[in-house]
Amino acid sequence: MKASKATVNVKTMLIKPLSALLLASSLLASNGYAAEQKLDRVAAIVDNDVVMYSQYQARLKDVQQTISKRSVELPSEDVLRQQVMERLILDTIQLQLAERSGIRVSDEELNASLITIAERNGLTQHEFEKALVNDGLSLQDAKEQIRQEMLISRVRQYRVAERIQVSDQEVKNFLASDLGKMQLAEEFQLANILIPVPDGATSTELDKAKKIVATVVQKLENGGDFAQLAITHSASENALEGGDMGWRKAAQLPPPFDRMLGTMAVGQVTEPTRTAGGIIMLKLLDKRGGDLMYRDEVHVRHILLKPSEIRSPEATQKLAGRLYERLRRGEDFTALAKKFSEDPGSALNGGDLNWIDPESLVPEFREVMAQTAIGQLSKPFASQFGWHVLEVLDRRSTDSSVQVREQQALNLLRNRKYDEELQTWLRQIRDEAYVEIKDL
Repeated sequence: MKASKATVNVKTMLIKPLSALLLASSLLASNGYAAEQKLDRVAAIVDNDVVMYSQYQARLKDVQQTISKRSVELPSEDVLRQQVMERLILDTIQLQLAERSGIRVSDEELNASLITIAERNGLTQHEFEKALVNDGLSLQDAKEQIRQEMLISRVRQYRVAERIQVSDQEVKNFLASDLGKMQLAEEFQLANILIPVPDGATSTELDKAKKIVATVVQKLENGGDFAQLAITHSASENALEGGDMGWRKAAQLPPPFDRMLGTMAVGQVTEPTRTAGGIIMLKLLDKRGGDLMYRDEVHVRHILLKPSEIRSPEATQKLAGRLYERLRRGEDFTALAKKFSEDPGSALNGGDLNWIDPESLVPEFREVMAQTAIGQLSKPFASQFGWHVLEVLDRRSTDSSVQVREQQALNLLRNRKYDEELQTWLRQIRDEAYVEIKDL
């Protein structure tokens, strides 16, 4: 491991990944809560909890250090102290709400978060723990910090999400708007080669440019590498990056390229085209979104048997085996499902689940279903719900582009409303809480 890895500021490292995963506030450089705090004096009373002066001082120090590292001028001391205390008060209120709501974070979830943070920073678990020590944090401190961030995120999602409503008409209006079309449009990863042609170019200059273009085209047709040719011949500002332009939407490109891209295959290069800057060729490196999106569906039916107080798991398994043999001998699936199945959602329909997305099913059911041919029965198998026998009736692939786009629009609108509603909710819980700030 390089020495630079071990000296990374882990307090900042912990917050940056969590900010993306957990919607943590950008003000925070560290949660500042250690597993053990010296009980010096109370800085604030917040409902049924308190903020200790040591917590306040630790948070204030972390924020000051973070702002200084960003080369940003610190606000006045009074303003900064007030902002830090308000953040601590809001965190305390939200942690109490999480406690009262029964929201928990398991040890497995904490460990998974630590592993994710370490991996995103290119560290092994051992290197990560060493970096913690170098930054003055114990592993327990880091776990407590992450746990509280996760609790705050979950209580926000739980309390704020239930306040957000997005109507079908809002989704339709967004999809029809220019903004909606722009945000949900297909994106293209492009590279370019630009052969410059001066304004008012003479015929000689134009002929020279065309010869270079012809050379480039010939090399491409002979299998030449587009990126290498861009480095060698292109006058574009991204020539040294192999002409890579990154991801663009068609609407962001000038005619005629905006129309060309929709019909191009990945790897294809446009014909040389004269533009204001010269003669340009675009290569389509990749594309995403906007395509037809297909979803695999399975038409399946099943019989579910559940263990109970009067039927042991062993007896349930044996009954599933007997029903399987009766089905193999040709007895009617629908009749047996109506008589024996204990799945309330499908029993009355003869066990028919209709067309269903495999991803919506529990792994055990999904895996057995995938291994069962059309028209065939599965052997009895167990899931968290009990013992099953299933029959695959058919399979199909359906165009789900409309549904996917509607879901994307719904998510965008919900996220937009979430940010607005979160601030309203934070003000509300702050106003409703009993808060007494001591002399700092």
